[in-house]
Amino acid sequence: MSLEACALVLAGGFIGGIARFFLSGFIGRRIGEAFPWGTFLVNVTGAFLIGFAAGLAQEAEGFLAGAMARDFLMVGLLGGYTTVSSLALQSLNLALGGQQRQALFNVVASAVLGVLAVGAGFAMAVWMLGQGQ
Repeated sequence: MSLEACALVLAGGFIGGIARFFLSGFIGRRIGEAFPWGTFLVNVTGAFLIGFAAGLAQEAEGFLAGAMARDFLMVGLLGGYTTVSSLALQSLNLALGGQQRQALFNVVASAVLGVLAVGAGFAMAVWMLGQGQ
């Protein structure tokens, strides 16, 4: 791993982490924080975006073909944007607060919707690229 690759992951992670911080906070202020909707939304949208990027990388010649672009976007930006540690902590806090059903919903729905969102993003990228031919 080169110093340049590390710098790209660092820059992407910084931008992704800031985006996560602002979006999850914004959602929490708008909807309320009794349930961690901000983190939930960030994880599902991040899953969709990484699926979309993966679909583009596979299907579009030249787009995200370079390791540097993938390091910045997929590892750095989207890796910094999504977070499983916040999901785990917020779910634990819900369970410890007597809200076991909400904790279980958060874990299961995040995992299921995350996988579906990755697939939807991937499929959308492949479909979009197929429309251009």
